[in-house]
Amino acid sequence: MDVLTLLGEGFAGALTPANLLWVLIGCLLGTAVGVLPGLGSSMAVALLLPITFSLDPTAAFIMFAGVYFGGLFGDSTMGILMNTPGQASAIASTFEGHKMALNGRAAQALATAAIGAFIGGMIASVVVVFVAPALADFSSRFGPAEFFALAVFAFAATSSVVADSAIKGLTSLLIGLGIAVVGIDGVSGAPRFTMDSPNLFDGISLVTVTVAILALGEVIYVACLERHMKDKALIRPTGRPWLSRRELKEAAPAWLRGTAIGLPFGVVPAGGSEIPTFLAYGLEKRLDKRRKNPMFGKGAIRGLAAPEAAGNATTGMAMGALLALGLPISATAAIMLAAFRQYGLQPGPLLFDRAPDLVWSLLASFFIAMVVLLILNLPFAMVWAKLLLIPRPYLYAGITVFCALGIYATSGSTFDLVMLLAIGLLGFLMRALDFPLAPLIIGMVLGPLAETSLRDAAMSANGDFSVLVQGPIAITLYALLAAVLMFSIRGKVVARKREKAAAKELVDA
Repeated sequence: MDVLTLLGEGFAGALTPANLLWVLIGCLLGTAVGVLPGLGSSMAVALLLPITFSLDPTAAFIMFAGVYFGGLFGDSTMGILMNTPGQASAIASTFEGHKMALNGRAAQALATAAIGAFIGGMIASVVVVFVAPALADFSSRFGPAEFFALAVFAFAATSSVVADSAIKGLTSLLIGLGIAVVGIDGVSGAPRFTMDSPNLFDGISLVTVTVAILALGEVIYVACLERHMKDKALIRPTGRPWLSRRELKEAAPAWLRGTAIGLPFGVVPAGGSEIPTFLAYGLEKRLDKRRKNPMFGKGAIRGLAAPEAAGNATTGMAMGALLALGLPISATAAIMLAAFRQYGLQPGPLLFDRAPDLVWSLLASFFIAMVVLLILNLPFAMVWAKLLLIPRPYLYAGITVFCALGIYATSGSTFDLVMLLAIGLLGFLMRALDFPLAPLIIGMVLGPLAETSLRDAAMSANGDFSVLVQGPIAITLYALLAAVLMFSIRGKVVARKREKAAAKELVDA
């Protein structure tokens, strides 16, 4: 059937009153948690995961998508107004966005961010509609060896790119894989790492781990370590919340360049939107040096426009990669993959055949979410900023209560509450020691797939493990992984050289 026909049917499903309500709720929740520093879309989805099992799958995933996109909008609001980005993906936007705010152009900066996120997300949604079915057809050629290569690609690329230290990234990944293997082995029936406790025979719930690591761990971290928010004054936007013709002309090329940079990273497990936003900012900064009147460092609108478009373009494409390949490129996408499995669904080519109503309604909801978020953020950014007036002890105490209630509601077991606390403390330690959390989540989600694929490939080849590197798809994935690792290593080497050069200049001065 024609893609446009399927998309039309998707809009018919997404535009029902009930699903429109879930789009709105998801966008509201995503923007709200994005505005609050330290929170983010991954925490919001983790908190919602236990309480959405009673929902229809289409409604649940439409809401999750709204949260995913809305988190990026909210992150930028705080980065611009307070120079405190909610997530790492909004750091690049603060460089010029906050300077615009300090110069009395906060309203224009927020408008630039909202429009840039809208453009990047809409273009990515269009690309996903036409590319996702082709990716799904392509992934139907995957066998056990190819799925194992895909999992290894996600493991290595994510753990090496998202952290300054590859050792910390790999350690986080190994912790996730270690949690994933607890329980009864599905092939041999032997208990693994259960310490003879019947409570662990079924393994450790992914919902418990995600809520503990992303939500409870963050609460403990904020309670113990963070004190800087109370000393920051909010910059109130003044003036017109729209852009002049000259500002639109200035920002438009940057929006398009940022979108072009962000799209490819949506199918590369490189930790999410952080890398493309920095690349987009760096490109605009290099182009600015060629101008007669360089503006970077003074509140250049292009330095804000490009990262915003890049971040949402990456997120849009990430949803396509998740649906078509079952490949999560960030912690939020990994949690959504876990949610699919909780509903008995497996993203990939079979999902397009077995649940076409869900897939195309979800794809259609991307377009609706972009419009809703633009309406919510363009004129009402200051309203979202008022969420910072909520006393932090009340806010994080409420999050803790939701964590415990959500886990107990799904299992009815006090043992899971003990696990929630224990893994929450682990999340706090990882956060305090600057260990990335995304590799842990991705390791736990994709670990069973990697193990099953490895066993199936070996058994099909009578124990010959060379089958893992024989197919053209597997070889291509390993070659792409090598390129990603080389790019990552080169970037870190260049960054260290720049740091040494800057330190030397300071010493000489």
